[in-house]
Amino acid sequence: MNLQQLLQFIRMVNLQFRSNRFDGMPQIQVLISSELKPSVPPTEPQSPTAGRTVLKGQPARLLRVKGSRTLLISAYLEHRTTKKEVRVIAIKLRREKVVLQCLLRCQDQQLVSEAAIRIHRDHFRFPYGTADVLCPVPSGCEAPTHVAIAPAPIKDQEKSELEFLEIKNQKALNNSFPHNFTCCFSAMYNFTNVLQLVQNLEMLQLLGVNRVVVYKTNCSADVQRVLDYYSHKGLVEVIPWSLSKYLNVSRRARPSQSPGDIHYFGQIPALNDCLYRSMYRSRYVALHDLDELILPQSVNSWTELLPLLEKKYGADRCYLFENSWIPTEFALPPPKPKALPPQDQWQNVSGVNILAHLYREPIVPRLRRRNFKVIVNPRAVFATSVHGVLKAKKSSVWVNRKIARMYHIKPRGQTSVKPQSLIYEGRLLSYSADLTPAVNAVLRETRLLQTA
Repeated sequence: MNLQQLLQFIRMVNLQFRSNRFDGMPQIQVLISSELKPSVPPTEPQSPTAGRTVLKGQPARLLRVKGSRTLLISAYLEHRTTKKEVRVIAIKLRREKVVLQCLLRCQDQQLVSEAAIRIHRDHFRFPYGTADVLCPVPSGCEAPTHVAIAPAPIKDQEKSELEFLEIKNQKALNNSFPHNFTCCFSAMYNFTNVLQLVQNLEMLQLLGVNRVVVYKTNCSADVQRVLDYYSHKGLVEVIPWSLSKYLNVSRRARPSQSPGDIHYFGQIPALNDCLYRSMYRSRYVALHDLDELILPQSVNSWTELLPLLEKKYGADRCYLFENSWIPTEFALPPPKPKALPPQDQWQNVSGVNILAHLYREPIVPRLRRRNFKVIVNPRAVFATSVHGVLKAKKSSVWVNRKIARMYHIKPRGQTSVKPQSLIYEGRLLSYSADLTPAVNAVLRETRLLQTA
């Protein structure tokens, strides 16, 4: 074996076994046969510091209930119940038995009411779960502005020491909303996936989304630069969501996978807060992850899709979208004569290039309705979870895959799927003519794209 052959052999072995880390997950770059050679080289991080190093996250702004282990997140005026009440979204130790009272600021007076506590059923057996603390509004109080929660009974001398939450959603809107579509992204943690973040945010705008709420635990400096860019633009609202000051968060969905106080970085309370935060600010809310896209199949945007769904399934339903796994371990070219747009300019941008991953795993019939996500009218939902809603005015409906479906583009880790069994999904490629220049523009403006 000569020197040139030896170097070629080393490169092949390195490609086959090299493992990178991003977004807290291993990404295995798989050696692909000559028949399935990728048309785009794998991306590499821009720099070992800005691209991959995760910065310390800003703590979430929660209030501790004195004399209890309950944590308060936010408070919203509830207009949909028979009796007016204030809903406080909280994180509660499930085994703790405590009677709580609400102290409501109303005009020039402070009124006490008895709190009802409802722990959401989706807690995945972690000690803490999402809870609603419901505070009836006493008669004579038309517009409570702030609320404090404390163990009963609240004594007069304690009232001045309590911390209050501002009560939001003071006015109910039914027709005219500032935004048409809002996406709620919870649990952004150890996030370094710059390219996919920019691509997905640009894709969402092509679909008609005009507001994205990100609950951020921590991320890299490059990702923060992107978030700052979109925040300045008015598209993204970032909610600090590092809970380590308050709880030992689990990094997985089950205690057996990652022990802790609460499920997966506090994802479920974040989703519920986003639902209520968006209730009268957005006509529709989509609850899915940063590496997921819900794509219509017969029309080009959610603006066109939702009227079709309302006509077919009825209005105010919770629309469930089946998942398609798009494993990023494989980067295969589209079938001829289709071709990928030029993408060499993204090689030095950290993260996954979604346009290089256009093949899904075969559908397993018994698993086809797992890992789904939803688009809802937030005013028709009272409580939500990761996959689907927990309480709503009307039942949920499954959207036919031929009308719209979700694409989950991420590393799959250990999988028995072979490249030959993957099925081409070209829907994303149909957006590439608009997506590619939009992504290039953002990367240039954020100085993440190297130019000659």
